[in-house]
Parts: sequence; C-alpha cells; structure tokens
Amino acid sequence: MLLASSATASRSLRAGLRVFLPRPFISAKLKHMSTAEGPPTIFDKILSGEVPSKKVYEDDLVYAFRDVNPVAPVHVLLIPKHKGRLTRLSKATEKDKDLLGHMMVTVPKVASAAGLDEYRLVINDGASACQSVWHVHMHIIGGRPMKWPPG
Repeated sequence: MLLASSATASRSLRAGLRVFLPRPFISAKLKHMSTAEGPPTIFDKILSGEVPSKKVYEDDLVYAFRDVNPVAPVHVLLIPKHKGRLTRLSKATEKDKDLLGHMMVTVPKVASAAGLDEYRLVINDGASACQSVWHVHMHIIGGRPMKWPPG
C-alpha cells in the first residue's frame, strides 16, 4: 500500500475540492482578478461584490470584514484590494513592503472600528499553517481573553 505524504494528500484534497467555472460564467470583474496563481478566490468575489460581507473598514488599499466563521466574539479579516501575485506572506518581495506596511498600520484602525482595544493578529502562511484562502490576509481576533500558546 502506498502512503502519500500529508502535504501531497493535502494538495490532492484541495485540488479535488476546487470548482472551476467555464470562462463564460466568470464575471468581467473577476476575470481581471484572476492571476497566474489560479482562479479568483472568495476574497476576490467579496471585493467584486459578488459575495456579500459585513464591512468593518475600507480605504484605497485594503478592505476589512467580519469572518463568517469566527473563532472569537470579534474576528475580522483584513485583505489587500489587489492581490496580484501576493497569495501568501512568504511570496512577498521588496515590491510588497508598502502594501504590507500599510496593512500593519491599518490594523489598529480596524480593531478600533470593530470595538477592540486589545486583540491578536494572525497571518497564516501555507496549508500546514491553516491558510485556506490564497490571497494574503490578516486575522484580527478579540473580544475574549486569548490563551497561549495558540494552536
């Protein structure tokens, strides 16, 4: 019996769960969001308005909204409006430092808008770190005491 590594099994499972729509069914708004990294993500669909979200904060570069599966009383996701090739933090280059810096200094504004004065900031990078959407994003989590260590 052959056993696949957990990484291989995880990739196979994710590939099997992906739903690819024929080009005519993908809106014009989403076509420009699709990159060499793959089809549009759920975050691209939120940004295009095709999937509803509960906005917490927005500016020219980022959008923050309530997580639909919160792990705490307050769980907000902060995403860049233009993913480009930045699907995960480990793909960041010098070209991304302004956007990532902007995201970091925006976190306190988002937390405040969500009613938090204390919070945990999480960035999952890769499948084994529980990243499930391939569009770099930050989790702002609070509203209850956090335990350490996480995970």
